[in-house]
Amino acid sequence: MTSLQRFHVGPRMSEAAVHAGVVYLAGQVAEDGSQDIAGQTAQVLAAIDRLLAETGSDKSRILRAQIFLADLADFAAMNAVWEAWVVPGQTPPRATVQAALAKPEWKVEIVVTAAVA
Repeated sequence: MTSLQRFHVGPRMSEAAVHAGVVYLAGQVAEDGSQDIAGQTAQVLAAIDRLLAETGSDKSRILRAQIFLADLADFAAMNAVWEAWVVPGQTPPRATVQAALAKPEWKVEIVVTAAVA
């Protein structure tokens, strides 16, 4: 039987779970919702970096990413931050959609699944 490990377990959800060599992250959002889309995207990607490192992975091992934008007008600015962050030649499959996020100040939420090193 393959073990299951959860990270940062709360009453509603865990921030990450690792099973069978794969890490699944919860949707990551900015801690400071007052920032623009570039600032929020940078915060989210930093949180993803921290969680991946904690679970034995990194951004070069992302299997897929799902990006939720509150406003598609922010697509280009979010992409500029994303493209500076991803590892060249290791860009994961990705989907980006417009969605109403849980808090009105949030501009972006990103979910990733990655292989554990």
